[in-house]
Amino acid sequence: MSICTRFAPSPTGYLHIGGARTALFSWLYARHHGGEFILRIEDTDRERSTTEAVNAILEGMAWLELSYDRGPFYQTEHLNRYREVIQQLLASGHAYHCYCTREELEAMRTEQMERKEKPRYDGRCRHRTEPREGMLPVVRFRTPEEGVTVVDDMVRGKVAFQNSELDDLIIARSDGTPTYNLTVVVDDMDMGITHVIRGDDHLNNTPRQINILKALGIDPPRYGHLPMILGPDGTKLSKRHGAVSVMVYREEGYLPEALLNYLVRLGWSHGDQEIFTLDELVRLFDIAEVNQSASAVNPEKLLWLNQHYIKALDPDHVARELRWHLGRIGIDPADGPEPRSVVLAQRDRCRTLREMAEASSCFYREFSEYDEKAFRKNLNPDTLPVLQALHDGFRALGRWDKEALNQVVMRTAEILGLKLGKVALPLRVALTGGTASPSIDETLALVGRERTIARIERAQAKISSEAA
Repeated sequence: MSICTRFAPSPTGYLHIGGARTALFSWLYARHHGGEFILRIEDTDRERSTTEAVNAILEGMAWLELSYDRGPFYQTEHLNRYREVIQQLLASGHAYHCYCTREELEAMRTEQMERKEKPRYDGRCRHRTEPREGMLPVVRFRTPEEGVTVVDDMVRGKVAFQNSELDDLIIARSDGTPTYNLTVVVDDMDMGITHVIRGDDHLNNTPRQINILKALGIDPPRYGHLPMILGPDGTKLSKRHGAVSVMVYREEGYLPEALLNYLVRLGWSHGDQEIFTLDELVRLFDIAEVNQSASAVNPEKLLWLNQHYIKALDPDHVARELRWHLGRIGIDPADGPEPRSVVLAQRDRCRTLREMAEASSCFYREFSEYDEKAFRKNLNPDTLPVLQALHDGFRALGRWDKEALNQVVMRTAEILGLKLGKVALPLRVALTGGTASPSIDETLALVGRERTIARIERAQAKISSEAA
């Protein structure tokens, strides 16, 4: 059997980390077995579905590089097919028209609760043969009244549901539009989905969907329901915990490789291994190894992973992402050093690419002001001879590389009889406005000849102005 999985988000909001983990596990299962992975947009909720949300889902999938073999498919393009299946179920007796009003259903629910019964539709229209004048009916699926529906779950094991506890769910509204449980069944059937991996909030829908598939004469797919993701405090994940769009993680400076590695460890493990390449994940992933219990997010773990990938990945790859971050803070990467050289200089110092872009802005544009404490401590009339000697040395330099730049700094310290720090630290403040930067030769190479000379002159002028 050829494996076929799907990721089927509703475009009523952004792609959050719970959805991204579901997509990742479905993608990994398909890739591990050499199967297909489908993207399906479940957009039949027209009131809440938006184009912006669709774009956010597609953008998030592209950034995470979770490529799909077919799709994206849109449910709103298959409405005629859903109506066809609804008519098929009506014709076979597996569905019926229900004319109950909202008031009647509410009264039914109230009476059941007063009797301490589970509120559910009591099937009063199951055997109705005549329409109710002036009313457009809904269509309900005729759930078997006896027996057990067993979900052989790939994560949770066998889960049994008494059919008598499952009411006759609505599969078409009074305006003819299909409901979620019907559209999902038809799509999974028509697309040849063999394995459905999704959140455990869908577990109660699964026996209903299995019963509809059986009524259509179709063998159900295998299901695997993933446990919840919780906040660090063990409560339901919310925005304050990081239940935000996947693209917010990009904006905050995370690499997709770090986020994928982080997500896969929320509920899955392979021994004690923490770091996985994507190729390793494809080779090692086994849905049977997914935990049944919920997992809690750990922001510090994600930061640790991100710094690992910043240091470990090909600097050209990291530089491509850094370019995006430079652009977000108004920097054109063409106005300074190649981002690859910035990555090599800064990767041991920064945990996110946003932090790296902000810390590297002085290599591309003039800093607005000096750190006051750094200026007072390191730039004063006593350092003017140091700055002038460096200025003259850099102006006379034939080649602008780290080795030559380091020689100028070392020679200046030697000639003036100063410790290296008494030369390098004032120079660093003059170049960057503060005391934090890569090694002084790397900083000089990244700032460049013209900016270096101009910034030394700026520092000299400010020192003289302050003294006056």
